[in-house]
Amino acid sequence: MSAWLLRRWYSPHPAWFLIPFSWLFWLLSALRRGAYALGILPVARLPVPVIVAGNISVGGTGKTPFVIWLAQELKQRGFRPGIVTRGYGANLSHARLVTADAGAHEAGDETLLLARHGGVPVAAGRDRVAAARLLAEEQGVDAIISDDGLQHYRLPRRYEIVLLDGSRGLGNGWLLPAGPLRERAARLQGVQQVVIKQVPGGSFAWPGALSMRLKADTAVSLQGGERKPLSASAGQSVHAVAGIGNPEQFFATLRAAGLTVDGRALPDHAQPLPADLEFGDKLPVFMTEKDAVKCAGMTLPRHWYLEAAAEFDAAEAVRLLDDITRKLKG
Repeated sequence: MSAWLLRRWYSPHPAWFLIPFSWLFWLLSALRRGAYALGILPVARLPVPVIVAGNISVGGTGKTPFVIWLAQELKQRGFRPGIVTRGYGANLSHARLVTADAGAHEAGDETLLLARHGGVPVAAGRDRVAAARLLAEEQGVDAIISDDGLQHYRLPRRYEIVLLDGSRGLGNGWLLPAGPLRERAARLQGVQQVVIKQVPGGSFAWPGALSMRLKADTAVSLQGGERKPLSASAGQSVHAVAGIGNPEQFFATLRAAGLTVDGRALPDHAQPLPADLEFGDKLPVFMTEKDAVKCAGMTLPRHWYLEAAAEFDAAEAVRLLDDITRKLKG
């Protein structure tokens, strides 16, 4: 995605020549959604309820850490949840179960993170309905969390959660390609919960939204698995690589911990190449865990990744989980 397009998405004024394409995008999206609402296109039936955690905007909103957090919390409440995801970046011809020892090329980077940290069964596939059936029939789950899929209307859902970035918000408010939105802001009024990922300097707010923080204070060595507090690197000059939806937020996290950062942004979901990870010196190199899972087999003795985990205020977490529990049992 070009830097120019991103600047226009998050500036007050869109590129005027893209506006007609946004109108066309809105028309096609509205027709498709209306077809499902009217029963012209059938919504699938599943034996277990589905929670969708998705976006109406393009770019990183902390969705993967949130889904991991939600799966773990529901498990603690006695549910047997499973996670379905598209498996972006993998060549999946059909739905399949994904285990923690899978390769990123087999399942996708985000899918592998879900399998490693969620502690619940994970199924990936372009057809989320088929992936959900796989979990229900073969894994005995009693609730399914869909990682993304808000616009996958064939997938039935009992609870919808939209995640937004606290600094980017809704951007310029236009639909793709003139803006970053997949659906109009009015869509937020029809979901059960909005969650805003809080970042330094972020000011976006939405009525009734919950605040989520990403805790990223532990660095893990790619070679050997040594763990250390990120604060132990304060005052050092380091390199950083990020192939995520908003690389600058990752670089800002490192700088906020006191590191002097030379950042290198890669396209979202990009496979890091050896040349992307070398800088011609012996300074440490930091990356996201999403990038690290794609570096298996590389000899990277100076490279570290940050673990990221979602956090909520206790009262807000209880409010969200109580509401979801009522809907799942209703």
